[in-house]
Amino acid sequence: MRIAIIEDEPLAAEDLERTLLSIDQSGLLSVSVKLDSVKTAVEWLSNNSVDLILSDIELGDGLSFEIFNQLKIDTPIIMTTAYDQYAIRAFKENSIDYLLKPIDQEELELAINKYKTWTKASRRYDIDSLLEALDPNTTPAYQERFLITLGERIKSIPETQVAYFFSEDRYTYLVTKIGQQHIINNNLGELEEALNPKKFYRINRKFIISFLAIKTMLAYSKSRVKIDLDPPAPNSMDVIVSVERSGAFKRWLNG
Repeated sequence: MRIAIIEDEPLAAEDLERTLLSIDQSGLLSVSVKLDSVKTAVEWLSNNSVDLILSDIELGDGLSFEIFNQLKIDTPIIMTTAYDQYAIRAFKENSIDYLLKPIDQEELELAINKYKTWTKASRRYDIDSLLEALDPNTTPAYQERFLITLGERIKSIPETQVAYFFSEDRYTYLVTKIGQQHIINNNLGELEEALNPKKFYRINRKFIISFLAIKTMLAYSKSRVKIDLDPPAPNSMDVIVSVERSGAFKRWLNG
């Protein structure tokens, strides 16, 4: 299986290649090329072919969708992304899969197995349907209220009162702007799909934060960012943007 990786962060590309090779029990996977921009991907894919593409969504010179708009290829694609902004449901319905960074080995293996199933069924990768679903003129609906229980009472908290969400000990918590904590039924993955990505960002596996909850930010080791939240994170938890998400996080701040 010949694979092309499209990723503009060299460390992330190398890590993805290592993870791919680590799940390859047959020795049949090979990374043919690692491409780091829309321009280089269009040039290379115009003259070469692979069996599978793993592509980040945001590249240094644009969105990877521009590649597929120009080439109109039907090669199966697994999307990777550091944050959920681009109609995740569309990926699930019209592509092999999408993987949220940092990429988990088990999830990558499942995506590769899904590719093999599609291939056996001769199923075509529907890039046109994906691009249509991602039409910027289509306004997605985001969740604006969150149901919580207080003993026997039920309350709905509007999104405008939410500072951030965090997970701990298999529970997900909603923290309001005045520092109240409430357990909610959604996990962070579900919240990523539901929240407005212009207002909320998942900085790591434990936190989704509101832009308005950021008090201060400090440069941290390995290009990471350490954040002081308002209200403060519970239990003196460190709030640090992961290495894999730091580049996209900075672009989000500037968006």
